[in-house]
Amino acid sequence: MLPRLVIHGGAGTILKSEMSDAKELAYKGALKDSLDAGFKILEAGGNAIDAVTAAIMSLEDCPLFNAGKGAVFNAEGKHEMDASIMSGIDLSAGAATGIRNVRNPIVLAKAIMQKSEHVFLMGEGAEKFAHSQELAFENDDYFYDALRYEQWQKIKATDTFQLDHTSEKKFGTVGAVAIDSNGNLAAGTSTGGMTNKRFGRVGDSPIIGAGTYANNKTCAISCTGHGELFIRSVVAYDISCLMEYKGLSLEEACHIVVQEKLVKIGGEGGLIAIDALGNIALPFNSDGMYRGWMKGANDYKTEIYS
Repeated sequence: MLPRLVIHGGAGTILKSEMSDAKELAYKGALKDSLDAGFKILEAGGNAIDAVTAAIMSLEDCPLFNAGKGAVFNAEGKHEMDASIMSGIDLSAGAATGIRNVRNPIVLAKAIMQKSEHVFLMGEGAEKFAHSQELAFENDDYFYDALRYEQWQKIKATDTFQLDHTSEKKFGTVGAVAIDSNGNLAAGTSTGGMTNKRFGRVGDSPIIGAGTYANNKTCAISCTGHGELFIRSVVAYDISCLMEYKGLSLEEACHIVVQEKLVKIGGEGGLIAIDALGNIALPFNSDGMYRGWMKGANDYKTEIYS
C-alpha cells in the first residue's frame, strides 16, 4: 500500500478575484509545509495517526488558518479551540472542546485518545488533562492576530457572529486524513470556531461522526463547513455508512452527502476523504476550499478555488 495524505485549511467564499498573488502563495506554501510534515512520517514507515497529527500541527502553528495560533476571538475576547482525531484500526478516538491556551489542540485530542479512558473532554477539565500530559501551553499574546482582532472589534457589541475572520463565509477549520503503508486510516480536525461565538458554542470539528471519522473498513473523513448543519447531517459517519451498508464508492458517497443532502438543508462547506484502497476525494459545495494531497515526495497538489 502506498501511503497517502490529504489536508484542508477551510472552505467557503474564497474567490481568486479577492486574493492577492502574495496571499495565494502564502496559503499554498503553508499547505505544502503541512503536507511535507505529515508525509515525511508516512514515507519513513510511520503510522497514519502520527502523520495526521503532524500535518495538523503545522496548520495550527500558521496564523493564516483558524486553528491553534490563528484561532479567532470569541464574544469574551478569548480563543476557544476544538479538535478531534480518530484511528481507523479500532475506532479509538479523542476530542477536546472549549479549550484555551493549548498550543496544539490536535496533540491534546491524540493524548485523550491514547492516554485516557475517555473520548471527549471539555474546557478546564481538558486543560487539566493537558497539563498532566505536559503538553505545550502559550499565553494569550501567542494567539493574538491583528486582523482577527479588528474583525471581532466590529461585531463584539452585537449578537452577530461570523464563521471566520472575514465578512464573507469562510469556514476556517483545518484537517487531515491519511493511509499508511500498513493500510491503516486516520482522520483529524482542529478549529478556533466562530468569531464572537457565545454560550460555549461547539461546532462539528470535535464531534466524532460529524466532523471527523475513520474506519479501516471504509474511509477517513475530515470536514469543514457550517458546523450546525454538519452536526445535524452527521456528515462524516454518513459517508462511511453509505460505503459500508450500500456498497457505494468513496466518490459516490461523498457526492450524495456534500452535493445533495447538505445542499438540501443549506449546508455549505466541504471535506477531505480517503478510502481503504487509497482513493482520494475532496468535494465541496462552496466557492473554494484550501486543500492538498501528497502521494510521494514529488507527487502532490495544492489548490484553493473550485
